[in-house]
Amino acid sequence: MTESLLDRVPVVPVVVLHDLDHAVPVARALVEGGLPVIELTLRTPVALDAIEAIATHVPEILVGAGTIVAPAQAKDALSAGAQFLVSPGTTDALAAAMQETGLPHLPGAATVSEVLRLRELGYTEMKFFPAEASGGVDFLKSVGSPVPQARFCPTGGITASSASSYLALPNVGCVGGSWLTPPDALLDKDWDRVVRLATEATYLR
Repeated sequence: MTESLLDRVPVVPVVVLHDLDHAVPVARALVEGGLPVIELTLRTPVALDAIEAIATHVPEILVGAGTIVAPAQAKDALSAGAQFLVSPGTTDALAAAMQETGLPHLPGAATVSEVLRLRELGYTEMKFFPAEASGGVDFLKSVGSPVPQARFCPTGGITASSASSYLALPNVGCVGGSWLTPPDALLDKDWDRVVRLATEATYLR
């Protein structure tokens, strides 16, 4: 994949699925809304099966695995068909495991020291998590001067109303957002609502 993960869409939908039957419809709704990227968090028992279902039945979307917190999960995600990986934080073992998959990935950082550590490991693109709890826009503005090589996908607590302030920063390529797939919309199978929220998100940049 030549295009950076940070430059594909302004908002990467961060999705928590509890029902495997929701996987394909939600992916199709995001594509219809103009966001052909989905990050499925590995927080539920159906997550890996959901990745496999989306990779198989919705090939037009780029499907990734988020909340990679243990080295073994990186390999599991690859086997399920994930096309990129995202971790909330980074250890040496976790970075090595993600690198071994050969997949594009965004390692997580929340402090200047963590950003510098990832730069030492060769990364220029990373996840900033938890964004709002870790200083938000002000943190990213501050870190931009001493570490201009680092670009971020901030995730965590970002909303439709706050996303544009992040996207206006030169060191932010995209944001991660869970507001695109509200739990009640998934429960009600209100895919039209997901389409609408995705469409609105395409105009945030």
